[in-house]
Amino acid sequence: MNYRFQNLLGAPYRGGNAVVTQNTNLISPLGNRVSVTDLVKSQTITLPIQSSSNIRRIAASPDGVFLLTVDDNNRCLFINLPRRVVLHRITFKHPVNAVKFSPNGKYIAVAAGKLLQIWKSPGFKREVFAFELVRTFADCNDKILSMDWDNESKYLIVGSKDLTGRLFFVDKKKGNYKKPFLFLGHRDSVVGCFFGVDKKENRVDKAYTVARDGFIFSWSYSGNDVNRDARDDDLMDVEPPSPGTPEREGEDGERIGKKRKDSDGKESGFSEGEGYLSGGKWELLRKDCFMQAPAKVTACDYHKGLDLVVVGFSNGVFGLYQMPDFVCIHLLSISREKLTTAVFNDLGNWLTFGCAKLGQLLVWEWRSESYILKQQGHYFDVNTLAYSPDSQLLATGADDNKVKVWTVSSGFCFVTFSEHTNAVTALHFMANNHCLLSASLDGTVRAWDLLRYRNFRTFTAPSHKQFVSLAADQSGEVICAGTLDSFEIFVWSMRRNLLLEVLSGHEGPVHGLMFSPTDAILASSSWDKTVRLWNVFKEKGAVETFRHTHDVLTLTYRPDGKQLACSTLDGQIHFWDPIDGESMRSIEGRRDIAGGRLMSDRRSAANSSSGKCFTSLCYSADGSYILAGGNSRYICMYDVSDQ
Repeated sequence: MNYRFQNLLGAPYRGGNAVVTQNTNLISPLGNRVSVTDLVKSQTITLPIQSSSNIRRIAASPDGVFLLTVDDNNRCLFINLPRRVVLHRITFKHPVNAVKFSPNGKYIAVAAGKLLQIWKSPGFKREVFAFELVRTFADCNDKILSMDWDNESKYLIVGSKDLTGRLFFVDKKKGNYKKPFLFLGHRDSVVGCFFGVDKKENRVDKAYTVARDGFIFSWSYSGNDVNRDARDDDLMDVEPPSPGTPEREGEDGERIGKKRKDSDGKESGFSEGEGYLSGGKWELLRKDCFMQAPAKVTACDYHKGLDLVVVGFSNGVFGLYQMPDFVCIHLLSISREKLTTAVFNDLGNWLTFGCAKLGQLLVWEWRSESYILKQQGHYFDVNTLAYSPDSQLLATGADDNKVKVWTVSSGFCFVTFSEHTNAVTALHFMANNHCLLSASLDGTVRAWDLLRYRNFRTFTAPSHKQFVSLAADQSGEVICAGTLDSFEIFVWSMRRNLLLEVLSGHEGPVHGLMFSPTDAILASSSWDKTVRLWNVFKEKGAVETFRHTHDVLTLTYRPDGKQLACSTLDGQIHFWDPIDGESMRSIEGRRDIAGGRLMSDRRSAANSSSGKCFTSLCYSADGSYILAGGNSRYICMYDVSDQ
């Protein structure tokens, strides 16, 4: 058997920045993995590539072929997206807060702490060290938070925590370095900076800088082409340098003498290879405020073609503004927590928002004001899951009191049930595939209709109990639930919605319940070191009791009903013949689930394995293998015939 990682459900977004490629493919980090969502086909896949820690920044090449991911340990992966393989790896020396490909795809700008590094983008060919550092700028006084390229991949505008924006000229020419132009005036960190483009000439003619305190500055560039041409003519007539001036050769063999002076008598610092933003003048056009105090700006993006700015705030509100007149198009609240990413797609008609704390990922079409995608994961730990009989649906229950039902093929959650008031502990699909049962610590067992998406049955005990296990017979008429506090098993009728019977006899919490696949025998496991078999339809009391030396945590029947497996607290799996009541064999699994030792662990791996045990068991369809998982990072598979 060759098991491969297929998909990751339950967490659409967990932090970092989202990226949209080819207008419809949404790429978002999921912890230490990356998810790719096709917004047209409504399908999501998770790449079979994982980093050593959570991914904090991603960037995609303009053609959507390459993906760059940087995790919390500053380790970078260069991924081929269509083939889903890692081509190159590199580790940066400083925390990376922003990374972006140039529009022509040749360069990668990396904000490594205070440094702005320009790397040459690797290709498909595997090399010993494919990343080539082209240039490093060390002009910022604090860490860089945002950056943007111009259309010709010659200039970078950078915003940093030192309250300033800076304009860098990227092309490497020896002797032509000039300090970057500063965009000053902000009173807080510059979290967003963008180039505006003249639609006729397709060149930069304006810039926007967004500060964390909710202010946006609009800057205008006016090029002085006439004076620049005249100055170039004057420079051609300049007299040769004096004999005392030492000459040196540049990279291209050209002779560099004295620094030329422009018409104002100032040193220009620009060579003949300087870009098109060298001779003009930047001026501040206007200052605007988003008026969301005390909320801070946490995410922003700009669309060059439509001249739109989208801003996300720490109070869950986002705003869409038409620039440069600063006209508010939308101002809506979509979350209770801060928005951690906001991004346009290529056409600018879809907005993507992410909230890391709640695990929300939203794609919103702002013209029609409708959702394209709306996904949210569980807020707390997932306790239980269940497959539907046709294996098309997957249900999950968690400590956030919610039950979510996922489509396995697309990876999307299509319904969320939130009527429970305490943690959901057990789930069970009925045989007709249209009904889902859930048990909770709030003392209720609820039946959900998956066609009308409603709660049509609620089963309760005479007094408040905490249910931790759940089972239903093959006909779907009898529902059983085990309790945590009273150690009883309650039996209800689905059709009449009545409590039929209360099975007593266990002396500990009943954490495992399952009906036999072939007859009406109910098996229950408890922390009182016993497994009991009950005939629910004929007589009261336990039919048979299987005793163990340690607490029994869970149990499962083989699909043919001729074998019963249960796991105990000492890490063993015991196999019983439920017909003859005899012990068949056991598997010692403690060494299999005992993992390694972390750097922060105070106990050795041998001692820490004492608490490792299996809390979940499942047979394969033919009954020849058994899967076991628990409070360990390993899932073990055993061949039952070979033990």
